[in-house]
Amino acid sequence: MSIPLLTYSPSSQNQRVAGYEITGEEQPRIYSQETLLNSQEIDKLIWAAYYQIFHEQQMLASNRQTFLESQLKSGQITVKEFIQGLATSDPFRRLNYESNNNYRFVELCIQRILGRNVYDEREKLAWSIVLATKGLQGFINALVNSEEYLKNFGEQTVPYQRRRILPQRGQGELPFARMPRYGEDYRDKLPFPSGYARQPFNFRTFIQSSDWSVISWLLMSTAGLISIFVWLAISGGFSNFGGY
Repeated sequence: MSIPLLTYSPSSQNQRVAGYEITGEEQPRIYSQETLLNSQEIDKLIWAAYYQIFHEQQMLASNRQTFLESQLKSGQITVKEFIQGLATSDPFRRLNYESNNNYRFVELCIQRILGRNVYDEREKLAWSIVLATKGLQGFINALVNSEEYLKNFGEQTVPYQRRRILPQRGQGELPFARMPRYGEDYRDKLPFPSGYARQPFNFRTFIQSSDWSVISWLLMSTAGLISIFVWLAISGGFSNFGGY
């Protein structure tokens, strides 16, 4: 028997408030297979799906899933199944699942698949349990088959960030595409880019992320050089160097 999803209370967010505003430039464009008119429209829908799941940070030609694209164009799968395939693909696993802890990965997937932020830490914990017990495939399946996903996007609509802008606000929520790709725990292990202020040295992170085979070689090489200089100094080698 599978473990039921841990209960959590939804908090008040933009997408939970009824909207009566007129669609404008700040509102997301909705891509649905039900409104496609020609082959160019399906290409735009596919691009929108990649942008939603991978974001512009990870939209590379090598990450394309051409077999899934062919199935979608021929009507063998729905948009929901296309989204499901992208979120369980090897590139998505490598770039997002393997480079984040479970809590960060859950937050990322809820943003990209359900189109909203997580409600609280308890929701992160609830879905992290699903991820840990059912694996990546089971977790993604649970999201795309959830009542929330089907109610908002159904079988034929590409997910989008729901109601990022409210008319009463001067500034809306930050687009999910501009959120960091990695959590702090993984980011601290990455090579630090030049031109940015360094973070305080973290000895624990240094120990966990260091390649000790390289460090051992450097230490042995340094010790060897020091020994040579000491021997030269003791034997008087420096006094004869260069004719002095």
